[in-house]
Amino acid sequence: MKRISQRDIARILGVNVSTVSRALRGIEGVGEDLRQKIMSLAEDHGYRPNPFAASLRYDTTRTIGIVVPDLSFNMYAHIFKRIEEEAKKIGYMCIITDSNDNYEDEVECVEHLINMHVDGIAICLSQETTDYSHLMRVKEQHIPIVLFDRPADIDISSVAINDADSAREATHHLIDGGARRIAFLGGSNRMKQASERKHGYLEALRERGIPIRKELVKCHHSSFNSGLSDTIELLSLPNPPDAILASHGLLAVSAFQAIISQGLRIPEDVAIIGYMSDWISDVSTPRMTFVKQNLKEIGIKTFKLLQDQMNGDDRVKRMVVKARLEIRKSTKLIMQNE
Repeated sequence: MKRISQRDIARILGVNVSTVSRALRGIEGVGEDLRQKIMSLAEDHGYRPNPFAASLRYDTTRTIGIVVPDLSFNMYAHIFKRIEEEAKKIGYMCIITDSNDNYEDEVECVEHLINMHVDGIAICLSQETTDYSHLMRVKEQHIPIVLFDRPADIDISSVAINDADSAREATHHLIDGGARRIAFLGGSNRMKQASERKHGYLEALRERGIPIRKELVKCHHSSFNSGLSDTIELLSLPNPPDAILASHGLLAVSAFQAIISQGLRIPEDVAIIGYMSDWISDVSTPRMTFVKQNLKEIGIKTFKLLQDQMNGDDRVKRMVVKARLEIRKSTKLIMQNE
């Protein structure tokens, strides 16, 4: 059955559409008897307001567009959930899109959201993104936009963790546990996130007087397969690493499996730290030491920056959410203390 509209109600009752609109919105100027007829007819026929018609009238859809690199990745689901919770508090709904960690798909996602007249866009950049012109076009059209998790050196507000400091702390922990040949598995060097975490890792080595070995640094695409092949290659070196810092959850899981597949023990032969969620650490044996990111706070702050922009604040803000090192059994220090 065709959904009834305000125009249909007006035609049935022989009144103006504006009269029906006022009655349904509770605005004065409609007699009580007529108001009751309009409300009863609307209820009997399952009337629902048309948000797209309202968006044309009021120039707002009350929707937020979100772009993530991989919907199946648990981390992004948690951040999306927090953004959505904050949005609902003030009557906004969210539309989530997946870029497949691909630049062309990311551009397409952004274009679709613009065409849907969303009131703001929150985006986690793909690993391939080095051209930011599609994002600058969003800003030039005065559409609020915020980067989350993966920031960039552009004139757009962002929310990210303390990437360099967290990697520095994690590397210090490995050194304190006796590691001296620490490998780094990073994402693409094109990402600011990966370069910042690598910077923290290198800084920690310099601070402790440990030689930097280029062969122990692997910065490729963050995927399970690349992490697996890079780790096997590291373990095949004449002087293989005695510890690994993996800057992405997929890299950490693949490195963990590669170590086990080579018949090595964790942490006795190779210690490992990853950036990941609690539950991944909990299901690994031994449980993995990890850098815990406050995903709830990332989501809340991301929406707060969007809301500020929607309220007219056009200042570029860079918010940093502090991560913390959660020590489990995949690093040697915890073994010494138990």
